[in-house]
Amino acid sequence: MPDTLSDRVATAKGILRECGSVVVGFSGGVDSSLVARLALDELGPERVLAVTGLSAAVPEVQRRAARAVAAGHGIPHLEVRTEELERAGYVRNAPDRCYHCKSELWPTLAAVARARGFARVVDGANADDLADYRPGAKAAAEHRVRSPLAEADLTKADVRAASRALGLATWDAPAAPCLASRIAYGVSVTEERLGQVERAEDGLRALGFREFRVRHHGDCARVELAPGELAAGAARAAELAGAVRAAGFGRVLLDVDGYRRGALNAAVPLVTLDAGRVA
Repeated sequence: MPDTLSDRVATAKGILRECGSVVVGFSGGVDSSLVARLALDELGPERVLAVTGLSAAVPEVQRRAARAVAAGHGIPHLEVRTEELERAGYVRNAPDRCYHCKSELWPTLAAVARARGFARVVDGANADDLADYRPGAKAAAEHRVRSPLAEADLTKADVRAASRALGLATWDAPAAPCLASRIAYGVSVTEERLGQVERAEDGLRALGFREFRVRHHGDCARVELAPGELAAGAARAAELAGAVRAAGFGRVLLDVDGYRRGALNAAVPLVTLDAGRVA
């Protein structure tokens, strides 16, 4: 594998050149934004199309971010509807939910590629993702989606460093997986629940919090804040709880371990936020 960041970026560029022309699965997050920008630089705008799948699981703030990145860098961009909520396996929300989501997304993007004459579909998976539980990767493999960042051994830290060097505003953006990732396994995915999470997270964002998750556990919302924001969350418990309850949750719990990836898979300590007290 390449030894330096520059070598790894060059390898990713070579993979994109090898593809010839690409449709990029584009969320507007740090990873897919770097892939789209590298593809633009290597292949030119006629041979790149960033495609964002839209559904109730994609919050408006993420849609706006994708549009802004594409417009700011001159990346050709298309939005398409996806219908994962019509898939029973997705709605059931077992631990393989992402497989069913990506089994909807990748054929949709492949159809766009065929119709418009693009050779390959690529995604933004990075090398760190290979060590995580990613059932969506199985769907990507089934549909011959390539992952230039992962293939070039670019880690998340590498992606951020390369993005910063290229002037991508996403270089320090928080991770932004779909809203369904906030719903506890076994609780079915519905438009109503996705909307609850989106409204609750919009409320936290309006309070000035930057990196967080509102996890949906039925009537209860579990709030994860970045470790550096936990103290502020506790100090502003009444405001935080009010913002989340306004989205339709009956109880609001603050996860004292803070935000981290994969929290739905782990038992976590919780404290209840009630009337400005942490109990």
